[in-house]
Amino acid sequence: MIITYILFSALAVLCLILQYWAQRTRKDASVGNNPQFIKFQRGYFAVYLVAMFADWLQGPYLYKLYSYYGFQEEQIAVLYVFGFASTVILGTWTPIAADQFGRKKLCLIFTVTYSVSCLLKLSRSYGVLIIGRLLGGVATSVLFSAFEAWYIHEHIETHDFPKEWISVTFTKASMWNGVLAVLAGATTNVVSEWFGMGPVAPYMLAVPFLIFVGIVISTHWNENYSGHKIRFRKECFEGLKNIVQSEKIFMIGAIEALYESVIYIIIFLWTPILDSGEPSLGIIFSSFMVCILIGQATYHILTSHNISIMVLLMSSTIIAMSSNLVCVFSNHPSSRNMTVTYIALLCFEFAVGLYFPAMGCLRSHIIPDTHRYSIMNWFRVPINLITCVVLMLLHEDVFQHGNRMIFVICVVLLFLGLLCGLRFVKLSKDDDELKQTLVTEAEHVHNIF
Repeated sequence: MIITYILFSALAVLCLILQYWAQRTRKDASVGNNPQFIKFQRGYFAVYLVAMFADWLQGPYLYKLYSYYGFQEEQIAVLYVFGFASTVILGTWTPIAADQFGRKKLCLIFTVTYSVSCLLKLSRSYGVLIIGRLLGGVATSVLFSAFEAWYIHEHIETHDFPKEWISVTFTKASMWNGVLAVLAGATTNVVSEWFGMGPVAPYMLAVPFLIFVGIVISTHWNENYSGHKIRFRKECFEGLKNIVQSEKIFMIGAIEALYESVIYIIIFLWTPILDSGEPSLGIIFSSFMVCILIGQATYHILTSHNISIMVLLMSSTIIAMSSNLVCVFSNHPSSRNMTVTYIALLCFEFAVGLYFPAMGCLRSHIIPDTHRYSIMNWFRVPINLITCVVLMLLHEDVFQHGNRMIFVICVVLLFLGLLCGLRFVKLSKDDDELKQTLVTEAEHVHNIF
């Protein structure tokens, strides 16, 4: 579709303008400008961002690959469920494994596991593909835990840099991660469609990047461990206790579970819905990532003008719900409109770009640091459970080839998230300390952005 390239170009220009505007409004460019810190930071980026690029390469054509092998939508849904299930089951274990057995070792295991997962994509066997999804889920869990844990330990214990600079690194990593996601989508489009190498090509392309990451880690990274023994059962119990006893933490977890489960569902849905028009899937993926970057830039610009973080979070939820509601009508069997659906999904991704920094800010001040990992692990359980249940509904006759009904469920989930957000606002209305910390955090994030 020509509209795919036109919208991508227009969104890319808008993104550059907003990113420039956001950079111009930052107040303090001197934070974290120590030469030794910058050298250490760049060394970490050389590994982490390359690993993330390899991960992003595997996003645009996953559903297309399974469809290319001849599997039906409900069979593909099961493959996705295995990936999500392995992430939630093993995701609770990977941070502890990294702390106890060594973060460097686990990062090396990531490169091997993810490479094997990519190579298994060459098989047309359903069982082999399931194993590949399980390994991919394990690798993803490590990517989003062990790498950051290694960095934090080296930052504080080895180099003795100020703790405040950790957020500088993670903010920059988030920005460059978005840029690499856009680049990855365009790259997969070139190798898969322009060069005619098919949907398996991005997975083969990811392997050399993973090998590079493994070589650099093995030759340049130090091993580090946690300074204390973690009692898994006690940590889980304490985390659950905090969620049950604090309604604010419970509401934050509910919003996160409802919103992010919809994100995972859309990750599955967008390809079968838009692929019927033979679009450039890589460019569509890049357009989604650009919209997320636009949302993030908008967040930083608005927070610099003292817009409440809760207002932005609620606005994000309303935009996401409205986008899914549009998809309900644009996917009616008798009058499907792929262009309207595509634009609605772009708006949804913009909402996601607003959501993540706003939710991250709320979590940082609502969830106690002493039990952060255990509480976050509990939050992941309903996210993946809701996603798996909804995807498994595709086996039911009423839902088969009826993605319109899945969008209805997404609207309901986001509406419930909106109600939880309203309840959180009511709980926080008289909490002056919380209001002040959220304002302070917004200003801090804006300063380092």
